[in-house]
Amino acid sequence: MENGSENYRRYREDGDEQGLAEVIREYKDGLTLYLYSLVGDINLAEELCEDTFVLLGTKKPKDRRKGSFKTWLYTIGRNRAIDFLRKKTNRNYIPLHDGDGIADERLLEDSYIKEEQKIALHRAMGQLKPEHRQVLWLMYFEGLSAKEAAAVMKRSVHAAEMLAQRAKASLKQQLETEDFIYEEL
Repeated sequence: MENGSENYRRYREDGDEQGLAEVIREYKDGLTLYLYSLVGDINLAEELCEDTFVLLGTKKPKDRRKGSFKTWLYTIGRNRAIDFLRKKTNRNYIPLHDGDGIADERLLEDSYIKEEQKIALHRAMGQLKPEHRQVLWLMYFEGLSAKEAAAVMKRSVHAAEMLAQRAKASLKQQLETEDFIYEEL
């Protein structure tokens, strides 16, 4: 996004602290969830996200504008996660739960079913190879293009597209083994 790039430029070049605050506000949730897809621990993902923003605030790396600002930021976060994973061994999967306080019984039932589907999806994603989880997360949860996902993952566009195809097939197979009912995957 141009907005993130401009906000970061304001912080980096002009010392405008509000620029960095706006970058954090805009990208914190998405980056945290992306990192969660890599490390499988929401608390660790939050820490790695904070580390990424601390890095931006202290070392002030330069965005060379070769891709979108989001791609650049997610690449930094991914590198932080990889560095951490190299040092540590397996982490346990912790599912995300969104609390729903809807009073209407029918809406509550629909909400419960959707929540169960989210849990099943996260569980199935956790069973995939790390690169499959990563490409699916980037392209379908974060909405990055194949080109942007390829840049984050340091692969060619064709390789990212093929990986996404294989990852979708693998996810579909995993969901079928769990008797998951899906509309279109």
